[in-house]
Amino acid sequence: MAGTALLLCLPSCKNNVSSAIDSACRECFPDGEPGAAVLVMSGDKIIFDKGYGIADIDTKEPVSGETMFNVASISKQFTSVAVLQLASQGLISLEDSLSKYFPEYSAPLWNKVRIKHLLSHSSGIPDARGGMPRERKVFADESVALEYLDTLTRLHFAPGTAYEYINPTFVLLGRLVERISGKPFTEYVKENIFLPAGMDKTCYFSPDADIPDMAHGYEYADVEEMPEERTAGVAEGKKDWYEYDYGEETFFATRPDGGIYSSTHEFVLWEKALRASLQGKEGAILPSGYLKDAMTPHIKVSDSGWSGYQNRPDTWYGYGWFIEGKELIYHTGDNGGFKALVAREPSKDIMIAIFSCRADWDRYNLWKKIASAL
Repeated sequence: MAGTALLLCLPSCKNNVSSAIDSACRECFPDGEPGAAVLVMSGDKIIFDKGYGIADIDTKEPVSGETMFNVASISKQFTSVAVLQLASQGLISLEDSLSKYFPEYSAPLWNKVRIKHLLSHSSGIPDARGGMPRERKVFADESVALEYLDTLTRLHFAPGTAYEYINPTFVLLGRLVERISGKPFTEYVKENIFLPAGMDKTCYFSPDADIPDMAHGYEYADVEEMPEERTAGVAEGKKDWYEYDYGEETFFATRPDGGIYSSTHEFVLWEKALRASLQGKEGAILPSGYLKDAMTPHIKVSDSGWSGYQNRPDTWYGYGWFIEGKELIYHTGDNGGFKALVAREPSKDIMIAIFSCRADWDRYNLWKKIASAL
């Protein structure tokens, strides 16, 4: 009887979990508005997979697990893996100084900054791109993002001593991959990461890219509160959903720091490739030691006086991943109207992915509700 009761409970328990997750997601992503794709993986099985709202206001295309979102800074883990692949092949060392690969940067500070410092947001290099017109920032590519570095003469702090989350250093890592591999960064990642992982649809943004199932990012705003260049053709005083992605916000045209478009279904393939790598099994894209090191704390994020991004209690940064406490390895993404979270709890063998095309929801509150339901 006890065994029969347990068997009868299993579908019911699963339904209760799904219902709790669904209820939490519906509070954040109402029907008919820009929405999100939510996926939960337990062990090697997907236990929750659902889309909410719409991906495109004009076409009313509903969000699904196939919808392609800009995952913003979640892209950084792919850049890290690319660099670590080169290190695992003996082509570079993470202890190498940047002056070895970028002789055009002649200031003495470049002898102090090492590759590992770029990977962990602990280089001390400031984000000194200020001063350029907003329109130039919005459409800036990698060359524009890096152009201030050749005149850089100071660091915010000694490399390796503090955390400051900035994007240009990951763009610089992309340039490093190009110089060592001899291939364009996006081509290298496609050939050595995306395709080996089976991520056939995942790609980097470019202004002329044709990305099937692509969502647009949106914000809900009063036109009077918007920058002047974003108000063309919009009736004054009207508060509504407005497109807020490439052409309205920065970072879409730089790839190594945040340019990937992917879906929750594609990220299941990435999760499987990571697990294969950690376990040294078929399908690995990186030797296990290198990936374990990437998911190990290297610099303390909590209480940093230099950066507020993810500056939460008991939080550290590895190489392309945040590590919080002993249970959570994650990364967030924020770009225009896109907001994302991918969180892994290795001890529970759980992965939660939330990709959205609106930024007005509480990321950690939703994650906690989903985690509690599990």
